[in-house]
Amino acid sequence: MKSEKISELTTKRLSVYLRCLQTLDRNGIHTISSRSMADQFHLNSAQIRKDLAYFGEFGVRGVGYQVSHLAQHLTKILGLNQEHRVIICGAGNLGRALCDYAGFNTEGFRIVALFDQDPKKIGGTSRSGVPVHDIKKLKQIVRREGVDIVVITVPADAAQKVVDLVCETGVKAILNFAPVRLRVNTNVKLKTVDLKVSLESLSYYLSNPSLPAAVNPPE
Repeated sequence: MKSEKISELTTKRLSVYLRCLQTLDRNGIHTISSRSMADQFHLNSAQIRKDLAYFGEFGVRGVGYQVSHLAQHLTKILGLNQEHRVIICGAGNLGRALCDYAGFNTEGFRIVALFDQDPKKIGGTSRSGVPVHDIKKLKQIVRREGVDIVVITVPADAAQKVVDLVCETGVKAILNFAPVRLRVNTNVKLKTVDLKVSLESLSYYLSNPSLPAAVNPPE
């Protein structure tokens, strides 16, 4: 792997490549060139080669990439060869929906607990059986379960307080769904998914019909 810093856009593309390779593997495809992969999944072949070159030489000239071999390497590069234990703070509709979404409990991730402050929710479980704990027990359960990722689904006005509690536990990775800008420690990685901003962006395109309507591939 090259010593230069890898951009977040590059790691996002690696995730896309991994999904494409997994699809190819399920379909019995054993080797593929960057051009064929780009054509099939609407990607950029030069970008594929450039991104992979940061991490080593994976292809064979005139043959292409070995699908399963490259998928294994990307799995390791993305840290998906080990289980990440995840908790969700906020046992409302969104938190429970994410908790029970099968895609969140596969390929390196496992949701082990929900948290809330509502006495009516504490002690219950999600449909898939994940327990709901009192937010006051956050630090205790994070340590007991070896949690390394926290998902925030609380209302905006409560999000900063919850994030402060999470930072106190020593967790270094937070995925935030609350529609608000949050402050975290410099050693904590925070990613925010703002669904309303995404909808407003789509609204902009609907309000400007002269703009291209095609969906762009991931950067």
